[in-house]
Amino acid sequence: MLSEPTIIERDEQPYVSIMSSVTMQNIGPVLSTLHPEVFAWLSQQGKTPAGPPFWKYNVIDMEREMEVEVGVPTATQLPADGRIIGGILPAGRYATLHHTGHPAELMEATRALLEWADKQNLTWDMTESGPAQKWASRLEIYHTDPREQPDMTKWETDLAFRLAH
Repeated sequence: MLSEPTIIERDEQPYVSIMSSVTMQNIGPVLSTLHPEVFAWLSQQGKTPAGPPFWKYNVIDMEREMEVEVGVPTATQLPADGRIIGGILPAGRYATLHHTGHPAELMEATRALLEWADKQNLTWDMTESGPAQKWASRLEIYHTDPREQPDMTKWETDLAFRLAH
């Protein structure tokens, strides 16, 4: 189930993450193991998340590899530490939609958001180099804790893709 796409303004948001290179074939198994590591690191620092966890797609090449960060928002910017990197999600206008359902449906939700933006003549904050796209901020924000809701068909996810100025 998809909401109607909308455009929102987001403030900049500090975060910590672990970056990984993945393919479409191994994205779920690889990235899903990283959230616990990020949460454990935050706990060791005595910090709590300032919002729901997310995946930030930095570089997308569907035929080869993608560079994705598995992140958690924080109240303040934190320094890098080993595999943990600190960053800031940029402020700006984002095209968004809300998806309720199995994560396997997120590709179709993404397609719907991209097509909607195209019909609205919106431009992404993204550059293309051959088949690869480099995004300023392309997020999947996960609102459902799988420990509390094991039924994946009830999971809630927001897509938020930054628009060009």
